[in-house]
Amino acid sequence: MKIALIQTALSWENPKENRIHVEEKIHSIKEDVDLIVLPEMFTSGFTMRPKNCAETMQGETIILLQNLAKEKDSAITGSLIMEEKGNYYNRLVFVFPNGEIQHYDKRHLFTLAGEDKIYSAGTEKLIVEYKGFKICPLICYDLRFPVFARNVEDYDVLIYVANWPKPRINAWDILLKARAVENMSYVIGENRIGLDNNNQEYVGHSQALDFLGNYILEPQETEAIYIVTLDKDKMLETRKKLNFLNDKDDFQIRNF
Repeated sequence: MKIALIQTALSWENPKENRIHVEEKIHSIKEDVDLIVLPEMFTSGFTMRPKNCAETMQGETIILLQNLAKEKDSAITGSLIMEEKGNYYNRLVFVFPNGEIQHYDKRHLFTLAGEDKIYSAGTEKLIVEYKGFKICPLICYDLRFPVFARNVEDYDVLIYVANWPKPRINAWDILLKARAVENMSYVIGENRIGLDNNNQEYVGHSQALDFLGNYILEPQETEAIYIVTLDKDKMLETRKKLNFLNDKDDFQIRNF
């Protein structure tokens, strides 16, 4: 599977401008890829003012992503602010080339920024089956909670989309590597760059790791599109040889 990571700055609380920017970035991808990954809240930045940016599942951004996925014959994923039945969600959408959509609502809301006071938490883990791969997409702060990410579904790829700031970027690097090692899974970390209106600085460090924690793509700080290729057969061969996942603990996760 060939994956494109779009590491870019975002315009603060400006969905229209961000849609134009994302469309330009996706059109600039010249290689054939299977999946395009965008950051967390890619239409707004990490804002706690959702009513300024919230959309619906029939909104302009979803329509754009469906059109782009069809045009590029590639799935696209990333998170944005959704309003549904009077609640706001930090929602990751996975848009298939045929226009089908699956979604995941961020479970672990970032209490330090008050995200839990404004957004509603999701409860369901999503496993996407796409082109022979099982993909588990999660969002930013979820990275700090390994139990929820535990590979009990035999997924092949763990994806984190984020707005992870510079002061804690060392934790981002460490935890992504840990998730790859403990789950014997490929891990994709997709982060933004630039400065937001809260004076938070983001330095990217988008990266890709293999199932043993080795870098396929080392942490990057430049605005660019990075393309990586994942080999499922090599991963399955290593899992079979080492058998670490067979010894994992049984557990249940309670709902909030």
